[in-house]
Amino acid sequence: MRLPAEITSPRLVLRLITPDEARDMVAGRRRTDWHADYPRQDDRDAASMIRSTDDAGRPDGWGPRHVVRAFDGLVVGSIGFFGPPDDLGGAPETEVGYGLVDDARGRGVASEAVRALLQHTDRLGVRVRASVLPGNAASIRVLATCGFTELRGSTEEGELVMARPLPVIT
Repeated sequence: MRLPAEITSPRLVLRLITPDEARDMVAGRRRTDWHADYPRQDDRDAASMIRSTDDAGRPDGWGPRHVVRAFDGLVVGSIGFFGPPDDLGGAPETEVGYGLVDDARGRGVASEAVRALLQHTDRLGVRVRASVLPGNAASIRVLATCGFTELRGSTEEGELVMARPLPVIT
């Protein structure tokens, strides 16, 4: 099961983070097409998780991605899965995480990015879950807007675990 290296939406390009970019992110080196506040610590943490490949050693698409504004090519955040889907309860499932620089928040960017990924997971029959701190009202709104209606409890760190049921295809 593979996802494309680049996923687009009307305003965004979600591009897999390359190993070279991940090294720069983790080391604190900057690139000219990155927002001045990118990468945030969460973005660096995501970049350190690059390891998902298929049998031929190519990225399988389930790793972290840059959130790139289509109109100017500026990277304003990251989004991605914490690895390829596992078979949990009869259907493949994976966890998504995302974050944006402050300047990009409040404009529907996170919701648009999550929806763009969900188009592909729906096509592949993969359920998606996310963990969010109860006080993060903005992220809870993003998840609710994107159809994460199932509350599964909480993690040991106190994060709410929300899941999105697969849509019924008729």
